[in-house]
Amino acid sequence: MSKEFWVFGYGSLMWNPGFEHVERCVAEVSDHARSFCLASVRYRGTPESPGLVLALEPKQGMKCQGVAFRVADKHADEARAYLRHREMVTASYLEKTLPLYLTEKEQEVSALCYVMDLEHEQYCGHLKIEERAEIIARSHGPAGPNHDYLFNTLNHLREFGVEDLEMEAIAVLVRDHLGKNRISP
Repeated sequence: MSKEFWVFGYGSLMWNPGFEHVERCVAEVSDHARSFCLASVRYRGTPESPGLVLALEPKQGMKCQGVAFRVADKHADEARAYLRHREMVTASYLEKTLPLYLTEKEQEVSALCYVMDLEHEQYCGHLKIEERAEIIARSHGPAGPNHDYLFNTLNHLREFGVEDLEMEAIAVLVRDHLGKNRISP
């Protein structure tokens, strides 16, 4: 039995997958949205001053575009272990298999997705866009400034031809905050 699988990247996995894959293409998952709704206490913030990172938030009627990676059978165990270590560090995600539409191939596949646990203490989907931008502009963690994560993700979305109006709006607000603090991204 083949262990090959697809995994969906909607944030940093798009530009920093960290695992062997044999194919990558633009994809879309239904009834979910990319959202800065996860308090980051390990990568882009600290427990004392959390940043915000993206999560796949369940949202009826919404669609999230990102990148799907196909992992070959021979790399499947290693890739799954790596992804669990990376994504499940604070158990804020639920590891789910969801239907994913590969837009370039016009094909539906099942894919491993890391979905926000709405009951987790790090979930902060209640924040307004201005609050999210302020947190992203000021936060810094072991992986670097929170705004670098935002701009890297946004640049890669653009490279893949994926438009995300909410992220674009947050970026405008973050640039404004950074300008006020004389820091440039």
